[in-house]
Amino acid sequence: MNVTIISPGRKHDPETAALIAEYEKRLRDRFDISWHFPRPDSIDSESASIARLLSKKDFVILLDEHGKDLTSVEFADVLALVQNRSPKRLVFIIGGAYGVGEDIKKRANATISLSSLTFPHMLVRLILTEQLYRASEIMRGGKYHH
Repeated sequence: MNVTIISPGRKHDPETAALIAEYEKRLRDRFDISWHFPRPDSIDSESASIARLLSKKDFVILLDEHGKDLTSVEFADVLALVQNRSPKRLVFIIGGAYGVGEDIKKRANATISLSSLTFPHMLVRLILTEQLYRASEIMRGGKYHH
C-alpha cells in the first residue's frame, strides 16, 4: 500500500531520520512510504499546501490531539479496513503547531490522536512510523506487539 505522510515543517533531523529509516526498512515489503514537508507561514497557507498534495481517491487520516484515541490493535484494525478499501493512497497528515484549517479537517476520512500529550513533530513522525510497523505486525500475527 502506498502511504504518504505530510508533516509541515523542516525535514527530519539526522538522529530522527536514522530511527525512522529503521522502521521504514522493516516496512518495505508492506508499505511504500513517502514524505512531504510543506513549509507554510500560516494555518491558511499550510492547509492550502496540504490540500494540493491530496487526491480525491486518497484515504486521509489526520493526526490531531482532539482525534479519537486508539489502541495499537484498534489502529491495526483501521489500517486493515483501509487496505480492504484499496484506496489510491493512505495519507497521514500531522497537524501543525496550531492545528490545521477546517477544510483539511473536513477532508479527513478519520481523525485520530497518538496521545493526549503534545509532542514535537520529529517525535510524532517516529511514533507514527513505529506504530505503522507495529500495526503491520499485528495484522500479520507477528510477535513484535508482545
